[in-house]
Amino acid sequence: MPETIREVVALFDDAEALEEAVFALETLGFDRAAFSLLADEATVERKLGHRYQRVTEMEDEPRAPRATFFSRISRLEAEYGPAAGLAALGALALTGVGGILPVLVAAGGGAVLGGALGSLMHRHYARLVEEQLARGGLLLWVNVRDAAQENTALEILRAHTAQDVHTHEIEA
Repeated sequence: MPETIREVVALFDDAEALEEAVFALETLGFDRAAFSLLADEATVERKLGHRYQRVTEMEDEPRAPRATFFSRISRLEAEYGPAAGLAALGALALTGVGGILPVLVAAGGGAVLGGALGSLMHRHYARLVEEQLARGGLLLWVNVRDAAQENTALEILRAHTAQDVHTHEIEA
């Protein structure tokens, strides 16, 4: 018998409500890796060989390609994290550990690279949100380990205005 994954599925018509629901679940102990979104339209078409008209067509499609959910906090970490780390290296250089010029150059380059990566994540997420809202909503899958997590996810998602909230199992 193939191994299965149990998921709670929810459809949101607002990106802010989705973000708040995921944050609420994270504060209750759900791991960041438990959340996924429907991939962008091009990826769906490439993987499945067809386009979808409504996001709801993909809710229970086991082959639907997924995108990792990056919360607003994660996107900000990606944008500003490298700059902060390299600024710390700069502080070390100022205290006499290593030469200052290479560290400052690295810090500046890291800040630029971090900003570019964060900006890219923001644009990709914005495009994904726009595409899916135009097709009926934002689809969220939440992997659950047990009945207690499943009940918590169902309750939290419904409380955050999710629609069509249900559970399904797909092959691992």
